[in-house]
Amino acid sequence: MTVGTPPGGETSLTEASLTIGMLAEAGGVSVKTVRYYSDQGLLPGAGRSTGGHRRYGAADLARLRELRGLRALGLSLPTAAEVARGELPLERALAAERAEVARQLAELRWREAALAALAKAPDRLPVLGAALQGPPTLDPFAAFWRRVLPVRLPSGLKSAIVDAVLPDLPTDPTPDQVLAYAELHALANDRALAAAARTPAGKDPARLALVYQGADEAYRLALAELARGAEPAPGQALDCYVAAFARGAGRTDDAAFRRELTGLRLTHPAVDRYWSLVGVLHDGRPTMGDAHDWITAALRSAR
Repeated sequence: MTVGTPPGGETSLTEASLTIGMLAEAGGVSVKTVRYYSDQGLLPGAGRSTGGHRRYGAADLARLRELRGLRALGLSLPTAAEVARGELPLERALAAERAEVARQLAELRWREAALAALAKAPDRLPVLGAALQGPPTLDPFAAFWRRVLPVRLPSGLKSAIVDAVLPDLPTDPTPDQVLAYAELHALANDRALAAAARTPAGKDPARLALVYQGADEAYRLALAELARGAEPAPGQALDCYVAAFARGAGRTDDAAFRRELTGLRLTHPAVDRYWSLVGVLHDGRPTMGDAHDWITAALRSAR
């Protein structure tokens, strides 16, 4: 292979035969880029001429073309250099870059949908602006539930419940979903509202844990019923739910207790609003809020 024709005839790239200009031209980059890569130790360089000028060979050209190709595909120079030096497998570098591209695309889709949402509801600018100062995140919602759940609830159980009630954020949202996220963000950051919605701790943490553990199991059973399209009706999900509250109250699961339970409002309006907005984000997929409504309806139907 030959690159250019220096004075004296054709030059083999197996030798340190390329000047910095020739290497730049062959590699499709500027002399400034070659000089920078050389200064950073990214081009091995085969030596210098008698006049002290750098000379390059085939290995330098191969390395330069590899760096240029990786950089053209969006890899940072440090990452491209690690790949070129064999310090980072290409597969890992590409997987990381694809993940970053996916993240950026999702962020752009949210921005696009947010602009459409604002055009649809310009009066919601303050809410949208507050919610979308950065990429969408679940952190405010996790903090909301940690403020709402009883203080004396065991930490492991509280973390499991928080994980279960967090919404799924769409990667390609509609304008309505962006608005729902913004409204949900505002709700979650209202500390006074969270304090008003906080569940009373009760006197016995052990009994309190039994209630939440049993209710969580009941909701999961109800979600399975919702998934198969079942109408609210007595069954395992309802029995599990009632048993949890009966244990927590030190009562027996009987007709009298079920009548009492039917008359209680067990969720705060802020929590109902939370699940209504999550329903928009989930685009019709059942939520824990839907599971609660299903069990409540089943309890009423059993009367």
